[in-house]
Amino acid sequence: MSEKRRTELPVIPPIDRRTALKVMAAAAATPAFLPGEAGAAEKTAARQVPTRQVSGNPLAAGTAWDPDLISPVVTWERVLSADELATLAVLCDLIIPADSKSPSASQVGAHDYIDEWVSAPYSGQQRDLVLVRGGLVWLDAEASRRFKEDQRFRELSAKRQRDICEDIRHVPDAAPGFEAPARFFAKVRDLTAAAFWTSEEGMKDLEYIGNVPLDRWDPPPPEVLHHLGLD
Repeated sequence: MSEKRRTELPVIPPIDRRTALKVMAAAAATPAFLPGEAGAAEKTAARQVPTRQVSGNPLAAGTAWDPDLISPVVTWERVLSADELATLAVLCDLIIPADSKSPSASQVGAHDYIDEWVSAPYSGQQRDLVLVRGGLVWLDAEASRRFKEDQRFRELSAKRQRDICEDIRHVPDAAPGFEAPARFFAKVRDLTAAAFWTSEEGMKDLEYIGNVPLDRWDPPPPEVLHHLGLD
């Protein structure tokens, strides 16, 4: 995941739990565009995405809509603030903590991957940006409501953090009023897993040995071929 300059955002005024829920619900309800039906905002973003010199594939423009996959470059600035990333990193590590075999999700940059994802100028990722930002606000509001005035989610003990996540860990089981936060958690969980298990450390955790040259390749043993009907 490449490092990009982080856009400084204006300070966002405090948002209460009710407002955060409304924001996340609105993001979930926004209809997706069908291919070829980009909205005005996405068309504007397309014009604003800078082009670059094509270096790897002369047939690709090297833009967000025509990427050069031989020499990939992220052509947009990341938008999450340092404060948002700090809370997101804690949540990523609750989803995939470090163990004796592998580092935690944030140690392989899962929160940076999510930042890159939600910063992309596509309609789907822009909806995810609203969902993720609203969810991070909700986590702080819920932490304050449950445990202590002005208590931030990332300042809670690991047990209290897990207690909050328990109530939003599965969308179908979410209690009334927790549906939108559960959708937020599901999105972050999926993106965290994608970031972790496509990293070098994550692939080692899976014991995945693809995409590497082998000195020798032995075909499956005869009994396996017979079992599959391939002998």
